[in-house]
Amino acid sequence: MKTATIPPIRVEPSFRMEIEGVLGQGESLSEFVDNAVRSTVQMRKNQAEFVRRGITAIEETKRSGESISAEIV
Repeated sequence: MKTATIPPIRVEPSFRMEIEGVLGQGESLSEFVDNAVRSTVQMRKNQAEFVRRGITAIEETKRSGESISAEIV
């Protein structure tokens, strides 16, 4: 399978310098961007799964009628 590229983005020179200042030893800017994108994708997947589980729990509570009142909590 061929690899694909992520579109380049324009940033202020000062921000690029800031990014370069936090790179790990031997880490390239490309590796940093790849890691950032992968981390964000994983975070969004986790967030979506969390919301999905929450909605499922709310629906189950409504269906069963079993819940704990806010006053008790």
